[in-house]
Amino acid sequence: MSAEEMSVEGSGAEGSGVESLNLEALGLEWLALSPSTLVFIVLGLTLVAFIWGRFRYDLVALAALLGSVMLGLVPAENAFTGFGHPAVITVAAVLVLSRGFERSGVVDIIAHQVLKVGENLLLQLLVLVGTVVLLSGVMNNVGALALLLPVAMRLAREHNTSPSLLLMPLAFGSLLGGLTTLIGTPPNIIISSYRRDVTGEAFSMFSFAPVGIAVALAGLAFIVLIGWRLTPKRSGQASTDEMFDTANYLVELKVSEESKAKGLTLQQLRDELDETIPVLAVVRDDNRRAGYNFHGALEEGDILLLEAGPDELQMLEDKVGLSAIAELDEELEEELEEELQGDPEAEGVEHQKSGNDTDGAKKKEAEQGQQPVDTEGLQLIEAVVRNDSMMINRSVRQLRLNHQFGLHLVAVARDGGRLKQRLRDIRFKNGDVLLLQGSENEISDSLASLGCLPLASRELHLGQPRKLAMSIAIFALAIVAMLFDLLPAAVAMSTAALISLLIGVLPLREGYQAIDGPVIVLLAAMIPVGEALETSGGADLIANALLRFGSDWPVVVTMVGLFILSMLLSNVVNNAAAALLMAPIAVSLANGFDVSLDPFLMIVAVSASCAFLTPIGHQSNTLVLGPGGYRFGDYWKLGLPLSLVVLAVAIPLILLVWPL
Repeated sequence: MSAEEMSVEGSGAEGSGVESLNLEALGLEWLALSPSTLVFIVLGLTLVAFIWGRFRYDLVALAALLGSVMLGLVPAENAFTGFGHPAVITVAAVLVLSRGFERSGVVDIIAHQVLKVGENLLLQLLVLVGTVVLLSGVMNNVGALALLLPVAMRLAREHNTSPSLLLMPLAFGSLLGGLTTLIGTPPNIIISSYRRDVTGEAFSMFSFAPVGIAVALAGLAFIVLIGWRLTPKRSGQASTDEMFDTANYLVELKVSEESKAKGLTLQQLRDELDETIPVLAVVRDDNRRAGYNFHGALEEGDILLLEAGPDELQMLEDKVGLSAIAELDEELEEELEEELQGDPEAEGVEHQKSGNDTDGAKKKEAEQGQQPVDTEGLQLIEAVVRNDSMMINRSVRQLRLNHQFGLHLVAVARDGGRLKQRLRDIRFKNGDVLLLQGSENEISDSLASLGCLPLASRELHLGQPRKLAMSIAIFALAIVAMLFDLLPAAVAMSTAALISLLIGVLPLREGYQAIDGPVIVLLAAMIPVGEALETSGGADLIANALLRFGSDWPVVVTMVGLFILSMLLSNVVNNAAAALLMAPIAVSLANGFDVSLDPFLMIVAVSASCAFLTPIGHQSNTLVLGPGGYRFGDYWKLGLPLSLVVLAVAIPLILLVWPL
């Protein structure tokens, strides 16, 4: 087959502007494939890479785009047009506005009320999931979950409830809420933009509401009444000390006259050890200073309070001559546990030296040593690693966690249990729960920069009334402009985001931080690849196969098949990528049946957001993996019946609201 034949082979390829590589000139005629076949190969490899998870999804998408350009599937001059696509701009603007809501205190006021709910588990679920459904309709669903996740953790701990009963329903609720409006989730924005490209008219802000609200309410009712019973009950996850078992590893090490550590600063000590063992505090003359805030040289008689296992203790003895006095006494352990749980009444810790009972001098010293020790500035906090965190696949030393961010890593929990390996050897993963120590004044900013979400220690800040009112007013004006077709969605949302930044609702630095770079790159890269699926004839081939399969059945059967295919795809790749790939197939199916394309596009919009089966299908699912102590196989137990509920409610409503 010649290169010329390649350029016209495959249905839908004629006149598309797609050109294949000149393999004949390269002497590789035997590799000649049709454009549609090449697209399937690229997409197949992309899906495998998404599922494998070795490389981040934005890098995989960018590789797919560049590969498509090199294969002639995407014209080089159109390779990066996706970065200016209205869907990408709208998503970025919505992310900025979502952060503005958080900053101004709109969401925290709601969260403050949620904390007042009683001990009844059904009521807790109704309020938590219902709130996240409402919030997800007007802001980024991951952002809505991130704001209510600490509230759910605090509820679980205050009422001794397993957080695993609350967190998975909360994550699924954030996905359901995104179905209700145009800006609720990226698939809706993508489908609306795709409809504008095909018909010249996009879906409006509330075009998704009739079906989306009904589906969200049905899902909410199922989760609250039945679904939560299908989630695993993980015991021992409600408190920090149980998750990390910290008290079992807290020890005291004394700097003796012969100790090599004498005269060293804590940083010099770490350099000497080539280890990131966290020093929680240094005790000198019965006064304790937080390890991160101790910058002087160690002196004889100083006592280091740190967390270490047997191997680390032996290394400290061998390398720098620090010997363990004794394991911490029960009273000190109880005080430390109160600090770890954020007990506001834990104002001090009594430090007690222990020794040989037969040694009178040491016994007297121990009795005299029972003095209150200052713990001011010592803050331990839990945080979960987000999907977009800079920490992923990096270690403590690579991040320079102490030098650059002022944080000490105390422990790491993964899949509900504490990791026992050395802290310096751990490469962080999304969903990891970290126990960190840092300055009370700076820890929030450090966590935000790292891409971590604080859990139950997060304080609610009710914002400033003026900024709160301005934030709501700006958003309302943008919605009005969209409803009356005064401005396209991308322009209206971008204008609202710009005004929020200009008037100080959100600092410019936080505005840029709010834009999820990996998601933007994913969308921008996959848009041209999705177009190549259509222009190469690949979408028509898939649609024709579905048409042949459903030729003897009513159209609704094919619609159900499209829903299931899109839903399964969204559980292994990003939901935005699923929408981008399935939209051209939906249009080809509608054209094949010679019916309206709106119900088919709506099916893709709903099903692409139904990533309920796996923890990797959506960032919301991954965020609750660690705090809830879930395993990979836990998700489908609630996710599968919830998906069937959504399918049973959505298909009839779509046909009613958007008839064929």
